[in-house]
Amino acid sequence: METRLSVTLIQHTPDPEKLVAAAAKLCYSKAGAGEIMDDLTDDNVERFLTRLMDMGHASPIEHASFTFAIEGVSRALTHQLVRHRMASFSQKSQRYVAEGQFSYVIPPEIKALPDGEKIFVEGMENAQKTYDSLAQRLIEKYTIELMAAGLSEKQAAMAAEKQGIEDARFVLPNACETKIVTTMNTRELLHFFNQRCCNRAQWEIRELATQMLKECKKVAPLLFKNGGPRCVEGPCPEGSMTCGQIVEVREKFKHI
Repeated sequence: METRLSVTLIQHTPDPEKLVAAAAKLCYSKAGAGEIMDDLTDDNVERFLTRLMDMGHASPIEHASFTFAIEGVSRALTHQLVRHRMASFSQKSQRYVAEGQFSYVIPPEIKALPDGEKIFVEGMENAQKTYDSLAQRLIEKYTIELMAAGLSEKQAAMAAEKQGIEDARFVLPNACETKIVTTMNTRELLHFFNQRCCNRAQWEIRELATQMLKECKKVAPLLFKNGGPRCVEGPCPEGSMTCGQIVEVREKFKHI
């Protein structure tokens, strides 16, 4: 069954912009630890953050973190996502959770091909049948072995399922749907958006990054006002590999 991307901002640092402004205030004033939250009106916070971002002083923005629950994405996407190492990840396990009827992501370019979706779905169904068959055979094998070793039938069956799906998962495709929770601080998120909102990023993670940016802007518009690919704030860094659409990209992210 085909699945679709879903992004939920499930938690974030309370009042993230005020916190960052307080951290910046400590850097540039004589205020002590007990005073840095004083007099942080909306106008003062905006002034602090505007100055901070214009100066490129990024360390204070690391104090604000955002946690997302992501589902309806492929394993191909999460293999890219976890390369962003200044983050925390908790992903649905294929070792402990059986893929009884896995959902999958179909690339738009495959859907656009004549019979492309049909061929793709057949491949997913074949993978499911192979997975189910191998898992069942392995579970039966391990159940017999574990019972012979002295476990009760119930105990053996429980242990055997985990051992069976552990190896059966090797036939699952990159398209297989997964779920993941990730936490990043503001500085890492801005870097993530620089890299993954770019038109040259792979289409699925680009869509994910754009949805995450939308969620961030709802709760911290000042911190993420320049969020997006690097060409939003300056020239395109891709050189001869540029998409050539800098005007359109800037207009798009101005309204996100």
